[in-house]
Amino acid sequence: MNLKINKKLANKLENLDIFNPYIVVILILAFIVVAIPILYFSDELPSPSFQLYIFIFIGILFFIFGIEFPNIIAKFSGNFKNKINTLKNIKRDKFATSPINSSIFKLSNISKSLEYILLAMVLIVLIVQIANFIIIGGIPLLSGTLKINTPPRIWLISYIFFIIGINILFSKYNRKIYYIILIIGLGLFALTGYRTTPIAILLSVFITLYYSRNMKIRYQILFAAIIPTLLIIVGFVAVQAIEWQNWRLNPLELISYRAGFTLNILDRAIPLAGSTNGELFFNTLTGFFKPLIPALSNYTDPRVIVGGVVTGKAHSITSTIFGPAILDFTWIGMGVQMFLIGFILKLLHIIQKYFKGIATAFYGIILAQTIIWIETGPTDFIVWLFYLLGIITIFYCFYHLANYADGANDTDTDGAGASADSQNSDEGGST
Repeated sequence: MNLKINKKLANKLENLDIFNPYIVVILILAFIVVAIPILYFSDELPSPSFQLYIFIFIGILFFIFGIEFPNIIAKFSGNFKNKINTLKNIKRDKFATSPINSSIFKLSNISKSLEYILLAMVLIVLIVQIANFIIIGGIPLLSGTLKINTPPRIWLISYIFFIIGINILFSKYNRKIYYIILIIGLGLFALTGYRTTPIAILLSVFITLYYSRNMKIRYQILFAAIIPTLLIIVGFVAVQAIEWQNWRLNPLELISYRAGFTLNILDRAIPLAGSTNGELFFNTLTGFFKPLIPALSNYTDPRVIVGGVVTGKAHSITSTIFGPAILDFTWIGMGVQMFLIGFILKLLHIIQKYFKGIATAFYGIILAQTIIWIETGPTDFIVWLFYLLGIITIFYCFYHLANYADGANDTDTDGAGASADSQNSDEGGST
């Protein structure tokens, strides 16, 4: 009896889609739980007001509405429902020769030469990172001064190419050498002193592998254990290395403190709703281009703006995934943002489930960055760039689904049988 129960439990765990968009809701609640000890059982931070939880609840509701919106559309739009059904019945080998097989989705049948290009790109990034450490004369993780003086655009461009390259490689190729490159890359990006970059890389690769391979439970547990461990280590070492700060908290207390402090900033931002009038979003989108466009010379880091508005001091401060939108456009802007994030993630989740390849790589990257936004907030240009690529992927796919269906009908004499075979094939190969 126990053996049967264990088998059923194992089967349920293996069939559980842990990285569907609802994982964001679960992790938002987990973030609050992590903050509880420092907020309610210590004197380090004041307890937030009840309005904080009301706004978080509203944000989550809009996010869930965005996730469920494709199902709502399908009930009222036969055309959209047909496209979803066509998507579910796509057979990948037939898809490669379909009318959609151009531009972005040619990468679903990626060639050897492109693999070498991606590999070369990733290796160049690693060399650039090593050269950057040599140029600045040290390791930013071990020095707050060096971290401030690290050229941000070199680091950012390196990060963009690495996270895209390594995820596409993992989504298409099962080569052990790429795990070694991943470890080296994680080490180099961790040495920059930023927590978010190594966590985003590792988490995105975890998601990509989860959907690209039939990952065994023990490997899922291993990844799930490594990610928070890396977060704790890098975060603790980084703050201890800041020469002008003196922390007395241990690593676990520090994690709770950061979560509690961020929630406190959100609590203080709510009464100031709308006070920045879009300034945060504008600076997020334009800051990267400041050196190229003289008109953007007044750019300020969005997180510094948050610090100035909320605390009156020009410090870089995070305000959760809800904070910037509230400061810019009140709770209405927050609701629109959360709805769109949920809607886009859901559509990408559906697309990558059947197309795999590059679609899975982009879903992994975007979901990982969104999870990190739970603390940091949507104040990173690069993440919005990834979302733009995700939107282009969605529009391109759904625009051409009708063409695919027409092409499939022309080549199949028995459409119903082909559809059934397609569905059985897909179900057998899904994670």
